[in-house]
Amino acid sequence: MKESNRSKLIILFFGLIIASFFLSCKKDENPIKYQYGVFPDTVINLSGLNSSFDDYNTDLYQLYGSIALIFSSNRKSSGGQFDIEQGLISYQFDQTNGGFLLKSEITNDNFTSKLIAQATTPNNDFGPYHLFSTADGYEYLLLSSVNNDGNLDLYYLKNLPVYGSNIPAISGPYPVNIFNSGSDEVYICFDSNQDTAYFSSNRGGDFDIYRDSIPNDSPLSTWFDRSFRISSRPDSINSTGDDKCPNIHKGVMVFASNRLGGLGGFDLYYSVFKNGKWNSPVNFGPDINTSYDEYRPVLGSVQDFTNSYMIFSSNRPGGKGGFDLYLMGLELPK
Repeated sequence: MKESNRSKLIILFFGLIIASFFLSCKKDENPIKYQYGVFPDTVINLSGLNSSFDDYNTDLYQLYGSIALIFSSNRKSSGGQFDIEQGLISYQFDQTNGGFLLKSEITNDNFTSKLIAQATTPNNDFGPYHLFSTADGYEYLLLSSVNNDGNLDLYYLKNLPVYGSNIPAISGPYPVNIFNSGSDEVYICFDSNQDTAYFSSNRGGDFDIYRDSIPNDSPLSTWFDRSFRISSRPDSINSTGDDKCPNIHKGVMVFASNRLGGLGGFDLYYSVFKNGKWNSPVNFGPDINTSYDEYRPVLGSVQDFTNSYMIFSSNRPGGKGGFDLYLMGLELPK
């Protein structure tokens, strides 16, 4: 009897040891509640980039997890001449609780400073747009500057890609002859395939959005240097008002327009490319637009985020003054 009890105690003892072992090996609960990040769908003032003057015409220069950008501002001249500035947006998404933190600041990257210095003219410089051309392997900066006749012309600069601390030579600015007409040409962009350019011009009276296709495998600079030719207008996008600042991302075009039916001033609109054409534009509505001016929208996406984001400028109340830069997360139409 005593031997039986002793055996039971031994079995119980080892059972407790085994149970304790498995409990100690049990993994902690996975702290990650959100596998992918989400940009907030509320408008965020990029206060670290803004000033009491006009800050607008942004372009996303490069994406490295944080967002480096360049934009036009008249802060250096206290509200006079517009020049190009550079800045950085840093963001952090907490996968454990879904919290989103954002910081924006003016920066002084060595190569970007060199590029801006070479692009700057004695007159206003607007609408910077940066891209890497897969056709010729060069990086391009395009912008609009006032020419000797007082009109806005498109210009380009180009350089080999930046690697590490290497600062390559930059050539330009050169006029984009194929588009410059003697009227105002401004706000150029390319579609996702880099086979079609879109820009704004008032050559017909009001500002409209124009487009032109690039010959297959033609270096961008060779195409830009060609003599002027008439570009077409996507009638499904343009109106009797001013239609400006096109930007294309993943088959969606966003732009600014003061057409009838908006909320006031310039509003932001989007159009989806489907079945070989751009669909009728849709107003973004009061979540983005106000009775003031919303201007120069730029779309972007980041890996591991479920939605895209849009950076734009507005002179709505609540900023530092004049036009300020804002960011908002949004779901792009399919």
